Amino acid sequence: MNLIISNASDQPIYEQVASQLRDAILAGELSEGELLPSIRSLANSLRISVITTKRAYAELERQGFIDTVQGKGSFVARGNRELLFEGRRRQVESLLSQALDQALSAGIDPEELHQMLDLLADAPREEI
Repeated sequence: MNLIISNASDQPIYEQVASQLRDAILAGELSEGELLPSIRSLANSLRISVITTKRAYAELERQGFIDTVQGKGSFVARGNRELLFEGRRRQVESLLSQALDQALSAGIDPEELHQMLDLLADAPREEI
């Protein structure tokens, strides 16, 4: 697992950790039931505070991505990957709805917006 922390990001460090772990779970890079690094181990490898790592794990547990068993560690939650993915899908739909509202108020019709999205989808990610 390769997590990257950016001090230049506007996003707090615990959110960067939680977001990257959540993305790895949704992408299937971390399997259901897989043991995650201990809080202390992850904090040491990322050179961040144990408290920050604990906060990231707590956030993931609150969202249902991981389960923590006292004395055994934190594991990728079982059986709800589809439900979690559906939550992300709803979030994307909400953002697209906001983009459509903004486009319409700027005089951009849905067809042109669709073309813009196609161009963005085809562009290499580092260009965006």
